Amino acid sequence: MFSVGIITVSDRASAGEYEDHGGPALRAACQERKWEVQAEAVVPDDLNQIQRTIRAFSAQGCGLVLTTGGTGIADRDVTPEAIRGIMRVEIPGFGETMRMRSLEITPNAILSRSLAAVVDQSLVIALPGKPSGAVECLGFVEGAIPHSVKLARKEPTSC
Repeated sequence: MFSVGIITVSDRASAGEYEDHGGPALRAACQERKWEVQAEAVVPDDLNQIQRTIRAFSAQGCGLVLTTGGTGIADRDVTPEAIRGIMRVEIPGFGETMRMRSLEITPNAILSRSLAAVVDQSLVIALPGKPSGAVECLGFVEGAIPHSVKLARKEPTSC
């Protein structure tokens, strides 16, 4: 099918101050879907480092790059800005769907800046930092992922 890269964006997890739970939760969700996790990283809330890691995973052949964390409104939350700085095109329906469906679970979902975009030849999806929220949001949009990855990779599609 396609390869996946998972990036946890967290100052504290990247510094070893606490254990990353978001990346492992997404890895398990990908494995349940039979998606091959090819690359994983934990990076600080740093725009340049996020961008470098996304591009490196794309260059390694990851058709799908999932980020978890940095999508809120705190001062250090810069994941959306990092993605927008290197994207070819944003795909608004992903973020809209994740927020709408998440609002059924928590009123705080309105604060989320989750999004999806094409960077180089990868579909990049910025998911919430809370592990359960990241997995839920991935589930809300998973139906559109295979087709979107093919389009990002310029592969033939059936429609």
